[in-house]
Amino acid sequence: MTNFREAVDDCGLRDVEFDGYEFTYDNGQAEDDNRQSRIDRAMGNDRWFELFPRARLIHMDREWSDHAPIKLMLRKREEGERVGGRIFRFEQMWVGEDGCEETIKKVWDRSGEDLTSTLAHCAHSLQEWKGLSIGKILRDIRAKRRRLKRLNEGEKSLRAVNERKVLVKEIAQLLKQEEIYWKQRSRALWLKEGDRNTKYFHRKAGQRKEKNHIAKLVDDNGQEHVDTDAIATVARGYFLSLFESDLPQFDDEVLDVVADRVTEHMNAGLSADYREPRRRGV
Repeated sequence: MTNFREAVDDCGLRDVEFDGYEFTYDNGQAEDDNRQSRIDRAMGNDRWFELFPRARLIHMDREWSDHAPIKLMLRKREEGERVGGRIFRFEQMWVGEDGCEETIKKVWDRSGEDLTSTLAHCAHSLQEWKGLSIGKILRDIRAKRRRLKRLNEGEKSLRAVNERKVLVKEIAQLLKQEEIYWKQRSRALWLKEGDRNTKYFHRKAGQRKEKNHIAKLVDDNGQEHVDTDAIATVARGYFLSLFESDLPQFDDEVLDVVADRVTEHMNAGLSADYREPRRRGV
């Protein structure tokens, strides 16, 4: 440790100021056996601080680990703009949960409704049953993580240690549901549900949405259309022309080079009148 401190002094390094809980390590024990320390840090020299004057080190929540991850921020993150509406989708993560089948069956057994109305009522009932789906899951994750953070930074009684173990299991289950949610939207089904790749699935879902978006279409005259109604008109016209026939005329010279596949004998048999087949006695 002495050599390390001398190396830090020789290089003119100093700590990057941090935000968050003071300690980055916790041995997870209760009461007098608990040990905490700050063993993870980031450093820079004067030249480095001139390049990044607003740099901050974030002590992130350690959650179920004994070490808290640290994140070096060199600039502020830009706020993203939220666009688009939200439509109802049945979530794969609902399958097998208590109440899902009963909710669907209750709506489906109603009489005097057509299929469209039944589906609409079913969607509404499922939304009421599970709140706002992924929104509720994310809110629960944030709430439980806040509670876990307080436990990690607070008392180390036996009650707190046991509550922490319960919270860790609950958060793990919620993260599993979040992973399935983004997996369903990404259609990257070649990865198993056990793979903890929620950010990957989220990115794939965003890429799919961007790929499916049509910004403009060019008609047969080479004119670009960006308006939604105009794009729909161009697309409809294209597919109508694609699947409609304009009754093309073929010259005899073209047909003469096409080889016959049905012989005169075969054609005579196909063109003959139908006759009841003879039945042989047994």
